[in-house]
Amino acid sequence: MRWITYLLLSACLLTACSKQLEEKAYSTTTSENYQYTEKDFYSVIGKAYANLRTLWGEQDYYMLQEASTDEIVMPANASGWDDGGIYKKLHLHNWNADQSHINNTWNKLYAGVINTNRIIYQLQDSIAPVPAEVGAEAAIAEMRVARALYYWLIMDNFGDAPLVTDWAETSLPSRHPRKEIYEFLVTELTESIPLLSEEKGKLYYGRFNKWAAKALLANIYLNAKVYVGEDHWMDCLAQCNDIINSGKYTLEANSKDIFKTENENSPEIIFSIPFDENLGTNFYVHMYSWHAALKAKYEMQTTPYGAGCSKAVPQFIDTYDSNDSRLSGSWLMGPQYASDGVTALMGSYELSGQPLIFTKELPDGLYTGEAEGYRMNKFEVKLNAKRDLDNDFPFFRYAQVLLMKAECLLRTGDGDAAAALVTQVRTRAFISNPSLATVTAERLNGNTKYQWGYVEKYTIVDQGDVSTLQYGGMYDELGWEFAWEGCRRRDMIRFGTYTTRSWLSHKPNGAYRIVFPIPQSVINGNPNISQNPDY
Repeated sequence: MRWITYLLLSACLLTACSKQLEEKAYSTTTSENYQYTEKDFYSVIGKAYANLRTLWGEQDYYMLQEASTDEIVMPANASGWDDGGIYKKLHLHNWNADQSHINNTWNKLYAGVINTNRIIYQLQDSIAPVPAEVGAEAAIAEMRVARALYYWLIMDNFGDAPLVTDWAETSLPSRHPRKEIYEFLVTELTESIPLLSEEKGKLYYGRFNKWAAKALLANIYLNAKVYVGEDHWMDCLAQCNDIINSGKYTLEANSKDIFKTENENSPEIIFSIPFDENLGTNFYVHMYSWHAALKAKYEMQTTPYGAGCSKAVPQFIDTYDSNDSRLSGSWLMGPQYASDGVTALMGSYELSGQPLIFTKELPDGLYTGEAEGYRMNKFEVKLNAKRDLDNDFPFFRYAQVLLMKAECLLRTGDGDAAAALVTQVRTRAFISNPSLATVTAERLNGNTKYQWGYVEKYTIVDQGDVSTLQYGGMYDELGWEFAWEGCRRRDMIRFGTYTTRSWLSHKPNGAYRIVFPIPQSVINGNPNISQNPDY
């Protein structure tokens, strides 16, 4: 095992591993002497993708992207959900270098890097043979793109970070500037994309083909101003145009079909993280958002956790048009019934014996009643569901490509073309009121509908910064389309609201919060790694 495995993970893993540097072999066949054949190819590269599911394990990465934003909050309630205040810290932006969500996210992302480095080494040295119909060049390129995905998320969340690409590396790594990682990613992707397959379908589902890799590169260019202080709108636009012009993907007529249980055939999904309730577990967003009583709503085999925790920030809900089907399509609200649609579900705590009715308003973001707050309704929970969902997570989808293109056009002065693309995405959300789907350049360029402010006892008592938000209409559109999809933190940072505005119990707590701290356990284990500024 390479030293890098230990050096990049937490101190607890360092301790556990250091006592077992010489592994005891319980079989004569080990990873060192196993003779791979071409039949092993897909299982070899599959490990790079399987690692993505761990980002949703215990919901660490997912919570960082959502619960630290103006969209979702995780307050305590009578059933618990305090856990030493770790969820409140996300909302308040007062996390530290020991926060478990941050430590686990770092470990899981670098585990992905370690896996892809090893696989690239195995492919380059023909330790793992590549089928002739695939080709070694294409296989290595695919793994370089998979590694780029992990490094993108590392750069996005932590800024400067170790950049290790050699599986045989034995020295203690140091941090590389964010700009250097950005340039590495652009080079890796631009060199790899021409070698990738243009095909989609079952064989490439959940894998990087050319179009999924271009979606990744487009996202990196979209956020370049944050990463390196440079606009790359035209570069992002070029990648989006290539995907659109390929004709490989289309919008779903019904947006709910993107998130249904059997969504692997969706024409909108460009790159997914496949989940399975038995074999590919770790996606259970409903379990920590839903009230336990909802078990009867879907005759679930397991019970959601207490009164639930993840819920909508009311100020975010107030931005929706009431006719927008994405409101009810993303958020569970109002009276709740058992699977028969008749039997009212009841509260269990302060509402014991009373009907369970999810209401919008929250007194604050720290402690709420058991029925306060709209809950997750974006991902379908099938009848008789287990803890883990069968739904695949749409990491990149066609609507995102259209809206990335729209944002680039808007920011470069072509508001009318941007508005036409946004209208295209909005149309399916206003089937009953098609005239409401049309949006104008003026609206996209105008202020956000978000009512900023610090809330006490259901009332905004301190608005904070309420200056006009440039491209505020576009900001709103992204929120409505991608709620619950792990995009909000990145969008807020790009639009400049993440560390400057107030919402619910959150007040600005320092511009340095646009990146998370390096886990203290990592710093303790490696003298070459320093902490992010101001942490």
